[in-house]
Amino acid sequence: MTEILSIDFMQRALLAALLVGVVAPMVGIFVVQRRMSLIGDGMGHVALAGVAIGLLTDQSPVLTALVAAVIAAVVIELLRAHGRTSGDLALAIIFYGGIAAGVVIISKAPDGTPANLVKYLFGSILTVRADDLVVFAVLAVVIAVTTWVLRPRLFAVANDEEYARAVGLPVLALNIVLAVLTAATVVIAMRIVGLLLISALMIVPNAAAQLFARSFGSGVRWAVALGLVSAVGGVLLSYPLNTPSGGTIVLLAVAVFITIAIATSIAHRLHGTRHDMAEGHDHEHGPECGHESLPHGDHVDYVHDGHLHALHEGHYDEHGEVATTATAPSAPSAPTTEEANR
Repeated sequence: MTEILSIDFMQRALLAALLVGVVAPMVGIFVVQRRMSLIGDGMGHVALAGVAIGLLTDQSPVLTALVAAVIAAVVIELLRAHGRTSGDLALAIIFYGGIAAGVVIISKAPDGTPANLVKYLFGSILTVRADDLVVFAVLAVVIAVTTWVLRPRLFAVANDEEYARAVGLPVLALNIVLAVLTAATVVIAMRIVGLLLISALMIVPNAAAQLFARSFGSGVRWAVALGLVSAVGGVLLSYPLNTPSGGTIVLLAVAVFITIAIATSIAHRLHGTRHDMAEGHDHEHGPECGHESLPHGDHVDYVHDGHLHALHEGHYDEHGEVATTATAPSAPSAPTTEEANR
């Protein structure tokens, strides 16, 4: 371990992995809530075209990829909001157009061959440079601060756009912000995880955290922790195993998910015979009931008077209490998202 940490490129790779492990799950939780898990892949393919432009023009591939991904993010949200193209179709067009443009453009570079893009597609710890780390660190701070400040509003929009629009939230602007945050996260991760695999690091840690987290806030914290374990652990393993860092990181994340899924399944079996029924419950929960819905494993919990209620065989089970938290900061029109503020 000491030998690995003494190598310059491993130090840079580990710092980049640390940044990716923190911000990818923070942004990914809202992508999961919006059921747009593939948006990271779409951004990755457009960023690939940006990388190709950078290589062709002898500019920084990181900066050109960032510009291309941000433009695509804004276009996708505008198409979803005002165009006749659905979100899935818009993503597909960007998805295929981006990778095709990347391959064609790189072929025109002086040493051009599509093989030069492999390190960007699947990640390579050897490609992280000192000047890249500066850009990555700045982007990571911006992403983390923006996500933290806007988390109640992003949660409200991701959970129910119609409700958020009804209470006066700028839904389109918040969706564009989330798409831009996703694009920036993709660019940070492309040197370590790879443009084709970054979506996994945004989604898998959140999927694992939802198996046992009791609230949105705790889910984010656990997802970040699992993302850090996967990203840093994957880089450390990739060096002695001589494997691509991106694939190693994703396989480790999947292994963590499977381990947690098995452990929680066993725990549920051991305690599954005991169901505490919610007392005096005459309210019927649903998408339009006004109570927060929190995905939890194979069911949904609803926050009701400080308690977590889940539908079970015609009645509601009591799944514990929710700690009292502060309301959303600033704008008075924002909904009180108790879990998002924790």
